[in-house]
Amino acid sequence: MKTIQYINDLNMNWVIRSTKTIEFHTNLREVLKPIWENLVDYDWILTDLDFITDDQLPIHFNQDYFILNREEFSIIYQSRTQIIWGIISAVPQNIQLDLTLISNLSAEDENVWKANQYLIKESYLEITAFDSGYTIVKFKDEKLSNKFKAYFQDEAIDLYEFNKKYRL
Repeated sequence: MKTIQYINDLNMNWVIRSTKTIEFHTNLREVLKPIWENLVDYDWILTDLDFITDDQLPIHFNQDYFILNREEFSIIYQSRTQIIWGIISAVPQNIQLDLTLISNLSAEDENVWKANQYLIKESYLEITAFDSGYTIVKFKDEKLSNKFKAYFQDEAIDLYEFNKKYRL
């Protein structure tokens, strides 16, 4: 039973590398489009950010991390912001977090590339923008993962398979 669960979990970790669906990496509006309406009850953690935007946003370069509610995060979601580097995590509202740990996270951590390894353990969904070339999306909810995969189809590559082919 544990092995079956492990195999199923592998299919809940995706890499988007090259795509016709997304205008640029990592555009959160395009990445979250198929599942956005399912993420109403979450706060958002953003850390280790580098981004390009022409919009006024509730994030900037003077802090290590941000914890945003849905309304604040919606401003980023609606914008044409390119996240070059960063960790974006949906977490349950009002959850206790280790802010020292969060402020020291890095999108270059090797665990980003490991299936089922969340940099923020409380994550319901974790997105890592990796140098404008890769978007890694990890789910803890199978239905959301399936909805995401159905939308992106072959453009969403299983993280485990991606690592076997390109990184190991």
